[in-house]
Amino acid sequence: MALLGIGSRIEHPTHGTGVVTNVTSELYWVTFIDKGLETITHDDDYKVIEAVEDEVDTVSFYEVESSLRQLLKRYSDISEVIPIADKWKGGTLSLVPKDPNLAGKDLPIDTFFHKIVMVRDRIRVMEQKINASKTLDDQDKIDLQQYITRIYGSLTTFNVLFKNSSQNFKGEGGKK
Repeated sequence: MALLGIGSRIEHPTHGTGVVTNVTSELYWVTFIDKGLETITHDDDYKVIEAVEDEVDTVSFYEVESSLRQLLKRYSDISEVIPIADKWKGGTLSLVPKDPNLAGKDLPIDTFFHKIVMVRDRIRVMEQKINASKTLDDQDKIDLQQYITRIYGSLTTFNVLFKNSSQNFKGEGGKK
């Protein structure tokens, strides 16, 4: 069956009469007179009152953008910009040995934070590769995922450096 275009009018047994206002690869977005905006699948049960030819691409801009984002995350070394908490910007991390005869080391916190973020990004890539693996069985994937979760848990100490708590490390206790 040919896809309906935007502007097509339909009669749905549950939602009533409506007009197709958007078309994606899997769904029609229909504004119904009584129910408002609803999404239905292309093979849903409906009667066509008036069909308009599908003159638009059946993949929405949102779907293209989401796919592109996923591909860039999966196949590039480019990561999102993760800001450091304002109170740490320009600060210094001082490593002081117990033995006073040994020299300490001062390190810019921004540099240290960047390294922590790189570790997190590489763990995420490893996690994606494990989940996408065709050679690992499901139990191996679960076991490796548990190790990764424990790694994240070990890194929660560094959450104090993140500006946005949504970007923090989360271990077992951070799961909801």
